[in-house]
Amino acid sequence: MPALLNPVLNLLLLRGTVTATEPITPRTRRLRIEGEELVGLDVRPGRQVRVLVGPGLTRRTYSIWHYEPTGALELCVLDHPDAGPGARWGRAAQVGDQVQFGRPEGSFVLRPEAAHHVFVGEETASAAFGPMLAALPEGAGISGCVETGTAADRLPLRHADRLDWTLRGTVSLPEAVRRLAPEPGGIAYVAGEARTVQEVRRVLVRETGWDRRAVLTKPFWAPGKRGME
Repeated sequence: MPALLNPVLNLLLLRGTVTATEPITPRTRRLRIEGEELVGLDVRPGRQVRVLVGPGLTRRTYSIWHYEPTGALELCVLDHPDAGPGARWGRAAQVGDQVQFGRPEGSFVLRPEAAHHVFVGEETASAAFGPMLAALPEGAGISGCVETGTAADRLPLRHADRLDWTLRGTVSLPEAVRRLAPEPGGIAYVAGEARTVQEVRRVLVRETGWDRRAVLTKPFWAPGKRGME
């Protein structure tokens, strides 16, 4: 990174230190980051941070898995065979590493006032769903479909038993949503691969009768596209 950029980045970005790492599935690593600059941030369930993960200004977006207002947050980083800069960063991160990232952002957040909540996505979406589900009480209306490569890839989510889990290559997420047929009137959170997100939204709006404004979407990635945010 050019030295001239450092003072500018220090003004624009938050800085923290990796204080713990832990595999929570065979392919997902939890990173805990702490620092004085992380105290009192505006974090709502589902928000993300954009992390500097490589040379220059290479950034990747990660949902905040857990946040403590005293100055700590946790991210879940998915590893995969065709690892890009984000996956490589998450794989190599060690306790003591310095991390820089933007302030929490994004409108893909929990709407706690909704009559019921529908969650649809795969491994990359699960990290966003985790804090949303953790914030919902036992009596909340919850349903959804979550796809993973293997059963071992399932993140430890609260209310996991109220979701339909599928394995990749069996039932597609759009078809799983058709089978679930959630009643309109709540909020749907749809995240993951861009084209699948579009197809699921189409099923909910055109086939199931959902109001388009009640379907929140977050395309985290697309095949062949690097750095999609």
